[in-house]
Amino acid sequence: MIDYWINYHTRLIEALLIHVQLVTVSLMAALLIAMVVIFTCLNKGKWLSGLIYFFSALYSIPSYAFFALLIPLSGLGRNTAIIVLILYSEYILLRTFSTGIKQIDPLIIESAKGMGMTDRQVFFRIQLPLASKSIFSGIRLALTSIIGIATIAATINAGGLGTVLFDGLRTQSIVKIVWGSLLTIFLCVCSNGVLRLIEKFTLRNLELGD
Repeated sequence: MIDYWINYHTRLIEALLIHVQLVTVSLMAALLIAMVVIFTCLNKGKWLSGLIYFFSALYSIPSYAFFALLIPLSGLGRNTAIIVLILYSEYILLRTFSTGIKQIDPLIIESAKGMGMTDRQVFFRIQLPLASKSIFSGIRLALTSIIGIATIAATINAGGLGTVLFDGLRTQSIVKIVWGSLLTIFLCVCSNGVLRLIEKFTLRNLELGD
């Protein structure tokens, strides 16, 4: 184990960084799309429910099959991987975001509108802050999910930690499989830790603002 790290640490770190890039770009894009969808469809219950149902159907598609379906359209590589990871994230983000916002007392929203706030101001100043715990919970769930799914993206030449894992399976190398697994777990734990710190900092600032 140690000898493999000494000899191939550059390759392992490179695979880890590519994995981080894939997950980060996908999650940021999915967050932006989710915010736009929620803001646009929040008062259109049927539309929002329909979109959540649509993305839940996509989420149920096995990742191998999803990658295969998109290859004719976007080809092999990271672009296809990012598209799939975004689509998988959307179901989790839309479900948790909408649930958190719907749990807000309607009287608070009515009071804000009665004070002259626009829909946009209500959304960004009232609804998002009050639903922040649910939002961060959704982000953590989506992040953990796509970190695992991103390993399979190595099968379409997207790189990442999956290259180490699948190379280990192909060559029957336990050392490669263990290192690929350990680094994936390490990424999950560290990214969740960073998100929890961001959540605590954000919630603290919101409480101070109140």
